Amino acid sequence: MSATDTGAAFPYATYLDIKFDPLKLIDVPSLVQACTDQWYNQTLCKVNDSVVRLGVMQGEYHWHKHDNDDEFFFVLSGSFIIDLEGSSISRAARSRFHRSRAS
Repeated sequence: MSATDTGAAFPYATYLDIKFDPLKLIDVPSLVQACTDQWYNQTLCKVNDSVVRLGVMQGEYHWHKHDNDDEFFFVLSGSFIIDLEGSSISRAARSRFHRSRAS
């Protein structure tokens, strides 16, 4: 498992390894509760050609984009503002946002 720290300005803990094998129970509330990082991202599992990641964030994350990926966000708790080029989308707990490369 490897963490990425992009410096003092952005202390992100990013784990791109797949944490769970197929057909394994993933206890997301326990993972969230154990998180001590302000910005945490862990790849949980792979589904076909996609990966499912858990992000636990407090405060603002730096703006970036993924031009070659479809993206799906599901907010478990709290609220989440997704800044896009030219607009922002706000999501509350138990809501989702999907962006396709074709969009």
